[in-house]
Amino acid sequence: MLIRYVQASLLFIALVAMHFSRVNIGVAVVAMTDANSTNPNFPEFKWNERQISYILSSFFWGFCVTQLPGGFLCRRYGAKFIMGMAIFFSGVLSAITPWCVNWGGWQALCVIRILLGLAQGLVMPCVFDHLAKWSPLEERNRLGGLSQSGYDCGMVLAMGLSGIIAESCMGWPGISYSSAGLCIVWFLLWQVFGSSNPGDSSFVSASEKFYITSSNAHEDTFHEGNIAVPWKAIFTSVPFMALLITRSAEMWGLTTLESQIPSYFHGVLNVEIKTNAFFSALPFIGSWLMSYVFMFMADVLQERKIVSLTTLRKIFNSVAFWIPALGFIAIGFLDENNNEMALFLITLSNAINSGETIGSSLNVIDLSPTHAGLLYSIINTVASIVALLSPLAVGFIVTDVHNRYQWQVVFVIAAGIFIVGNLLFIIFGTAETQSWNSEDYLPSDDTDNEWHSYKSNFSDLETMPNHQQVDYQNNKI
Repeated sequence: MLIRYVQASLLFIALVAMHFSRVNIGVAVVAMTDANSTNPNFPEFKWNERQISYILSSFFWGFCVTQLPGGFLCRRYGAKFIMGMAIFFSGVLSAITPWCVNWGGWQALCVIRILLGLAQGLVMPCVFDHLAKWSPLEERNRLGGLSQSGYDCGMVLAMGLSGIIAESCMGWPGISYSSAGLCIVWFLLWQVFGSSNPGDSSFVSASEKFYITSSNAHEDTFHEGNIAVPWKAIFTSVPFMALLITRSAEMWGLTTLESQIPSYFHGVLNVEIKTNAFFSALPFIGSWLMSYVFMFMADVLQERKIVSLTTLRKIFNSVAFWIPALGFIAIGFLDENNNEMALFLITLSNAINSGETIGSSLNVIDLSPTHAGLLYSIINTVASIVALLSPLAVGFIVTDVHNRYQWQVVFVIAAGIFIVGNLLFIIFGTAETQSWNSEDYLPSDDTDNEWHSYKSNFSDLETMPNHQQVDYQNNKI
């Protein structure tokens, strides 16, 4: 059994649990404010659109706060402990949500969502730190794509099952209880099989451990979490700053799509919640399936060396950003007489957008495997602020959920942000590992120091690829 694939599978399940508990609020709020459309035996709340926008965005109020601490804590204590605790507490918060809402109304729900965001803000830096430690370079697209597809699976479960659960004997509280159970089950599996790095795992074989560590060329200090962070080099790195802007643009468009689909279908397309939940899940079913198609295509392109890794990243990201941007614009012109076309465009846009995993998402590991978790925490801090603003902007623009023209403005803004964000990635992005990735990086223009830094990425000369051995031999003193 290849333990690196077990780790990727555990990350997949973690993202399923995380996103199920995060996204089901879009369907749950509709059920909570329109009991007759689901199960009238449970309380109904008279919340206005502004209050609902607070509920939808409040998760990100906490989520953006713990991104940076998540990167540091993961470096210090390891992904197993930090991510395990984060998702465990997500389960606890989900379990107590129905009681809190009945007691404190929409304000209490906002508090729960803020706390949930605080817990889950720790998760994503751990995911990328874990991938950097467990994924050989040759399998980065495959393992990264497999684990990241848990995002879409969680979305499918949240939107596809939430409406069914709300209509069942469990009512809308059952959505929270199901989320809690999923988080706790994952936590138990993680405690048995999860390991922060190959050296800590009691299941990994010696040959697999050697394959992973030699491919990534990590020294022992990499797993000790005591490597200095080159802050100045990171924040003056043009490829990193381009990636940060690109990921923020992705978050705006994605948040608009995932948070507002139930309201858009219910308000403009006049689709009831039972069909709403099913239709809302279809775009993410498409995205889930397409993520494996993109993963396979990337493997073929990389193994056959058809394009460079940098070109591969830019091609996939352009497809993932620009096609959905056109879809957004087209969707804004549709109304309830074009339900099928609207559903098709939303499904297509979301499915194609899954290519961003192979595009810009995994690029953070390309730039610096050593600091991948911390870099992602920086990116997600900024992106989470963007995600916080997106639902608030929708709440400001869409004062009448039945007004197609107001939704049109929302979709055009999202499309423009997608287009500009990817353009910056094309111009300034790269998949080349940065010089400041080195575990003993010294900011100097001196050639000797550059080659000393370069050499330190390898445990010995024999682990270098052949062309890099030649370069090293030609430049060493």
